[in-house]
Amino acid sequence: MSVVPLDHLRSSSGDSAGRRRSQGPNEEGRARPRLPSWLKVVANTGPDYFDVQGTIARLQLHTICEEARCPNRWECWNARTATFLILGDICTRRCQYCSVETGRPRPVDSQEPRRVAEAVQALRLRHAVVTSVSRDELPDGGAAVFAETVRLIRQLNPHCTVEVLIPDFEGNEEALKTVCAEQPDILNHNIETVPRLFPRIRPRGKYQRSIELLERAKGWGMRTKSGLIVGMGETIDEVRDVMRDLRSVDCDVLTIGQYLQPTRDHLPVSRFYDPSEFAVLKEEGLGLGFSHVESGPLVRSSYHAERQVAIRL
Repeated sequence: MSVVPLDHLRSSSGDSAGRRRSQGPNEEGRARPRLPSWLKVVANTGPDYFDVQGTIARLQLHTICEEARCPNRWECWNARTATFLILGDICTRRCQYCSVETGRPRPVDSQEPRRVAEAVQALRLRHAVVTSVSRDELPDGGAAVFAETVRLIRQLNPHCTVEVLIPDFEGNEEALKTVCAEQPDILNHNIETVPRLFPRIRPRGKYQRSIELLERAKGWGMRTKSGLIVGMGETIDEVRDVMRDLRSVDCDVLTIGQYLQPTRDHLPVSRFYDPSEFAVLKEEGLGLGFSHVESGPLVRSSYHAERQVAIRL
């Protein structure tokens, strides 16, 4: 077991994520800020960790845990949880905070949903989280693959709850209906940042489109969830405004976590929030009416997801 500062997890621009762009917002060559002491993880492996790792490799699957360099991978895999990444591992978008590779995706793998369901069965998961890259070149953005994955997980694992973390499908209402028709236990769509920063950080996303997606899903009976990444240049008041916007469409669950710069070519960290600030945001979120708020420096959208689905919403 070893304690690893998170800057040891962030790779240089020569790695697989760095290949996706030759320049970035940090191209001036500024040194990345020193990480505060609380941003450390315990890199502890054991039988469960290796079982998860081996199952994913055997079934030729991807996880957002690996592709996004999640700092909680050791904790989650040792607890036999993982977030499956479907529709391949190459994204059609280039968000300035994300380490998932951008480029031309490979053809859709029709057997991927079944392999995800088999992994859930092999790992004996009680709660499965499924997300994807953005596939804007597909007419439905990959919605049918999400739906098939939910169906097959339930077919092979009737007692397993299912959470989907979906892209915005470019506002395609029929695509969203396709996913919602399978009645996932939680429908998650991350807002990620504040409206002012969308054009720079999420250039192919639209703030209001994401809010409307959550509103539609809620209207169709979904338990909804969203997530914010802080430390990308927003103000605390802007964060509060987003929280209020999410509650205005009756979003149930909120996650808030610290942005960490994946490579030197990605957006620099604007500031590191103190753990006490995350605690305050959690209390304010609960006060606004969220049924659950997961807020902390290392929180990511799937962190402790299995606890959230059991909450009476």
